[in-house]
Amino acid sequence: MRNTTTRRPRQSRRGFTLIEVLLVLVILVILGGMAGVFVRGAQKRAFVNAARSQLNGFETALEMYALDMNSYPTTSEGLIVLISPPQGANNTGVTEKYLKANELPTDPWKNQYQYEGSTDGYKIWSMGPDKTNGTDDDIIVTSSGIAGS
Repeated sequence: MRNTTTRRPRQSRRGFTLIEVLLVLVILVILGGMAGVFVRGAQKRAFVNAARSQLNGFETALEMYALDMNSYPTTSEGLIVLISPPQGANNTGVTEKYLKANELPTDPWKNQYQYEGSTDGYKIWSMGPDKTNGTDDDIIVTSSGIAGS
């Protein structure tokens, strides 16, 4: 008797199994999560660098103000004196603003820069990413240079 059924060679497997697809998805999610962490870290560094750059601009403007007015603005005068012609402009001949802005810029976290000043020195700072004054992440410039993170 002859066997009427002939064996066919096993067909090659086509497509992916569910396990293989899930494994690839897990790998993609892990890689995406890692990329997100790196992007957030880069954004934080960019914000800190932007704040430092703005503080350096204030520092330059304050030095120019001090040269013209023979003193730094006091805390009560604040940084606002940098965007309007000086009050003593008639006496000094200075008619230009020290910052070319119509309003004071905010830090990258949308907070006002803080300022303390006296006739012989100043301190300007951003409260940093945590938006809390007096913490380790504050970015500070003083009349003697940059301090803080």
